[in-house]
Amino acid sequence: MRAADDDTPSLPEDAATLRALLIETLARCDTLSTELGSITAERDALASQNERLQHLLLKLKRRQFGTKSERLPEEQLLFAFEEIEATLAGNAAEAGKRSPTLRDNQTKRRREGRGGLPAHLPRVEQVLAPEATTCPCCQGPLVEIGSDTARRLDVIPAQFRVVVTKRPKLACRACPGVVMQEPAPARLIEGGMPTEATVAHVLVSRYADHLPLYRQSQILARQGIEIGREVLADWAGTGATEIVPVVRRMREILLGSLRLFADETTMPVLDPGRGQTKKGYAWAIARDDRPWGGVDPPAVVFHYAPGRGAEHAKALLAGYQGILQCDGYGAYKTLAAADGGITLAFCWSHVRREFIELARGKTAPIAQETLKRIAALYAVETELRGKPPDLRRVGRQEQSRPLVEALFAWLSEQLARLPGGSPTAGAIRYALNHRDGLVRFLDDGRIELDNNTVERAIRPICLSRKNALFASGDDGGARWAAVASLVETCKLNGVDPQRYFTDVLTRLVNGWPNGHIDELMPWCWAPNHNG
Repeated sequence: MRAADDDTPSLPEDAATLRALLIETLARCDTLSTELGSITAERDALASQNERLQHLLLKLKRRQFGTKSERLPEEQLLFAFEEIEATLAGNAAEAGKRSPTLRDNQTKRRREGRGGLPAHLPRVEQVLAPEATTCPCCQGPLVEIGSDTARRLDVIPAQFRVVVTKRPKLACRACPGVVMQEPAPARLIEGGMPTEATVAHVLVSRYADHLPLYRQSQILARQGIEIGREVLADWAGTGATEIVPVVRRMREILLGSLRLFADETTMPVLDPGRGQTKKGYAWAIARDDRPWGGVDPPAVVFHYAPGRGAEHAKALLAGYQGILQCDGYGAYKTLAAADGGITLAFCWSHVRREFIELARGKTAPIAQETLKRIAALYAVETELRGKPPDLRRVGRQEQSRPLVEALFAWLSEQLARLPGGSPTAGAIRYALNHRDGLVRFLDDGRIELDNNTVERAIRPICLSRKNALFASGDDGGARWAAVASLVETCKLNGVDPQRYFTDVLTRLVNGWPNGHIDELMPWCWAPNHNG
């Protein structure tokens, strides 16, 4: 008999029933153990991910707030992103192998997050049908009642092939001396082996993907194609020379625009006389009227110059009459003063950068307040982006003008209280000295708040000069400028540079008329070839 206060669960007296209960209990324990293992694996995976994210956060903080020597360059920061994300994926894959529940959750997240594949990609259909075509019960025929379809992105490694052009000679047996033969097609590389598509591949790999020619030579060698760097250089130089008329015409088109962006950056080039590098400059003019609904297509043209003087700005912008958005560099001011047809609109982003450096130490309240006020201007621009110029002007008059006037009045007050040689005073003077050009956006809806359009276009130079180190002298700088102009304009217009260069080089080699050169512009080419 059990005591009245005994809460021990009663067990059956029958041995068989007791055995069945024990087996059921053990099965439940196994199930709970499996579930606990899944939960533990998921917990460990999340803990690992959190640790990685904390590490990444520290890197970002150092990138933004660390001393100048500690800050990561943008390319290295992107590399860190890639490596950490790849490690996270590897950890997740290992955890998924140990936990079916976690693996199912990962699969579900991938299905929900993956996008669609482009419609223009060819489809290769694989049908996996059961071997049996009759019912295993009644032996009757099976009929299809539906199917599950999965789409995956596949790749065929770059394939090189040999194009054999055969031109038969036809003769007449009755008429001596009569021989008919189709003329040989024109070639970009006379006497050489590459097709125009091969030359395009070399140019795009070098100037769009930033692969130096010696690396391209190594890639070819892995497929048993022994082509030296000097041969690839011959192809690249010939191809770059062929496209010069297209780039020249594109510059003429841009100089007819109502508004242009301009900027310049350094480009190390080889100085053959000294066997060392010297500092050259890549200048750029760009057009992008999409923020105010303009119909002119976006484009950028680069120009190499051995220096940064005003004469180079004049050579690039000779004959231009319109609005020039730029930073406060003196060469543009000199050009505008000499040519009354150019109106300068200065860049608020450059003003902001002066104060960002000061605000990072969190000991410069004036800089922090200035950044807040400039951020308010950008918030207004976000609301107005994409609207017609007249509506942008009205919005700026109502919202931005009071902010700008209050900012300049406040900056003038702060400058009077600061020591003349302080960094904050210098940043304020830069803003006040460029006030006329900075406020110009208020009265013209076509003007942007900053010069970031051309700065984005010129950014690939940084990748190129890190991977290829320098251009091969002034001629190499000019060659880079020509090819990069078409590569970056292709990107702005959503055009595949490889397909574009292949087609344009083929047309030029076959005598494309100068009177129709406008049809070779990337924005004209896109609608007819990007399907």
